[in-house]
Amino acid sequence: MKKIQDEPHIQFAVLAADVVIFTVREGKLLARLSNVNRPPFFDNIPGFPGGLIKPEETAEEAVKRIIEEKALIKTKIYFEQFYTFSEVNRDPRGRVVSVGYVAFIPWEKLSEEEQSGNDDLWWSEGKNIKALAYDHTFVFKKALEYLHTRLKSTTIVFKLLPDLFTLTTLENTLQILLNEKIDKRNFRKKIAKIKILKASKEKTKGMKHRPAQLYTTKTDEVFEASLF
Repeated sequence: MKKIQDEPHIQFAVLAADVVIFTVREGKLLARLSNVNRPPFFDNIPGFPGGLIKPEETAEEAVKRIIEEKALIKTKIYFEQFYTFSEVNRDPRGRVVSVGYVAFIPWEKLSEEEQSGNDDLWWSEGKNIKALAYDHTFVFKKALEYLHTRLKSTTIVFKLLPDLFTLTTLENTLQILLNEKIDKRNFRKKIAKIKILKASKEKTKGMKHRPAQLYTTKTDEVFEASLF
């Protein structure tokens, strides 16, 4: 019988988590970027907040820590796992496998400090995000694909809207994020069918046109639903 000590040495890959945090401001999709300064490999190159998963952490616990400590967002935020990035040479420092997460937060729920930016941490419009550190350009591509799929097949869009919103705001947000025209009549029928909205006691104020009804959601849960 072969002895254990005769077995070849086992080398492990390091496990990390990277988080693409989305929000919507003034009809534009934004994502949270941080400055990556890891000479000689990366010299002040933008990337997404991320880091190694500690031995005592689950991946989800690591994500919560990364969002708070590296993205500097203390506000409660919703996130989902969307992809595992395991290309052998994705990190020039060594063998690192990363579990990718997307997180969603309404701009209105962020504190003034969380909305602000500096040279080390900032919000960037999606169309301007390119040439990122590590394989984060590919990470962003996969995150956008995942976002578009979820927007069409689930109620995830409400994780990007304020607590109170109009049907027009809902429709416009989806059209902007998906870059697609929505058939408003058909869309409103589908929204009514899934019974997720509840009319509030409030209407829009200070607008030139007639005040519009403000809605909220009946549940915070994200569930499968065809919105198109």
